[in-house]
Amino acid sequence: MEFNITESKKQTARLFSEYLSNLIAKNNISHIALSGGSTPKEVFKELAKHFKNEIDWSKVQFYWGDERCVPPDDKESNYKMTNEYLFSKIELPPGNIYRIKGENEPVVEAKRYADLLEKNLPKVGMQPQFDLVVLGLGDDGHTASIFPNQMHLWNSKAYCEVAEHPLTGQKRVTLTGSIINSAKEVAFLVTGANKAEKVLEIIKRKGNYNTYPASLVKPNSGKLNWFLDAAAAKLIA
Repeated sequence: MEFNITESKKQTARLFSEYLSNLIAKNNISHIALSGGSTPKEVFKELAKHFKNEIDWSKVQFYWGDERCVPPDDKESNYKMTNEYLFSKIELPPGNIYRIKGENEPVVEAKRYADLLEKNLPKVGMQPQFDLVVLGLGDDGHTASIFPNQMHLWNSKAYCEVAEHPLTGQKRVTLTGSIINSAKEVAFLVTGANKAEKVLEIIKRKGNYNTYPASLVKPNSGKLNWFLDAAAAKLIA
């Protein structure tokens, strides 16, 4: 694991944006799965403001690690947030965006998106491979949309599954463990003091870490990058 710790969420966004820019520059085409949440929003704002002309966006194919089962114009849509803060502000060919269609019937959409990944992504062995999967960490230790009460979804043979938020019952389409861990690189984006305890447990393998889906993120490549602000890292720094 590699740790990148900064003083603030804004600085974390800047450091991650630099990392992403360098990764894209190294590849002819970059297949990247994005995450939702407040920290990615800060990253998208940073990319749009300072990297708009620094990155050749035509080389990037964008996907998502998960999506809520809502229409693309819904305020809870990860696609809507990304489009508002990044896509609408950069020169990105529309054909480079592969959104999870949250308005579709969830089981049908999970199958459609898995088939799309099978078709679009380069393979390592027989496994589709992202260049980068970006993940967040929930207060309960969930990542993508795999929650502690649905750990079995992580080991699904399917590339995508339908998950359900344990409190609201909202359905979501999520990537599963095999395709996350087959990525060339995986990056956690985690900020805020409310994440500090889970960060400690997962990284130090303490407490109830083995009940958290995020603890199962172990890319086969060995390239796992944590981008943390000081608040989230305060118990491990």
